[in-house]
Formats: sequence, C-alpha cells, structure tokens
Amino acid sequence: MAEIVPFPQPRAPRDPEPLWRQLIGAELRRRRHERGDTLTETADAAGISPQYLSEIERGMKDPSSEMMAAVAGALDLSLLDLTTAVAEGLSPAAAPVRQAPGAFALAA
Repeated sequence: MAEIVPFPQPRAPRDPEPLWRQLIGAELRRRRHERGDTLTETADAAGISPQYLSEIERGMKDPSSEMMAAVAGALDLSLLDLTTAVAEGLSPAAAPVRQAPGAFALAA
C-alpha cells in the first residue's frame, strides 16, 4: 500500500522585505547624520546634486555602484563598510524560510 504524504501547509503572509536601495539609503543618511554633515556638504563632496542624494537616502533612486562609491567616499566609508553595515542590520527573521521539497502522492 502506498504511503500518503500530506501537502505542504501554506505559509503565513509576511510583510514585504525592504528593497536594497532603501536599506542603502537609510544607512547613508544615518552615517551622514552621525557625522553632522548637511545634505549639501555630502553631495558636494560626492560630486552629485543635493536633490539626487536626498532621493538616494529616501530609497527613491537605485544608484549605480559608482554613485554609491562616491557617496560612501564622501562619508569616509568604503563600499565594503557600507554593504557590511547594511547586511549586518538585516534581521535573520526577515530571511525567507527555506523548505525542503515535499513529496507528492499520486492516486492511481
């Protein structure tokens, strides 16, 4: 006799995870505030407009790696410093749940 295998239970809905650009922007803003720099000071040092930096910090723009490096450099950060800080700030509870593939029972 064949073994009956139950179907996997549906996952409970979760809040959507934040976008990478939002996390990067929040970290850049946090670091800028920590230094006491104004938006204009940091933007000038990075060679971008204050409006564009504001959009990056608010997670509205998805900056290129060159732009991220310029802003990070203006804050005396490396890209490694920036990405590590963002990655460390992620909660393990926010990580997607990985389930082993389930077996299906077919009726003959």
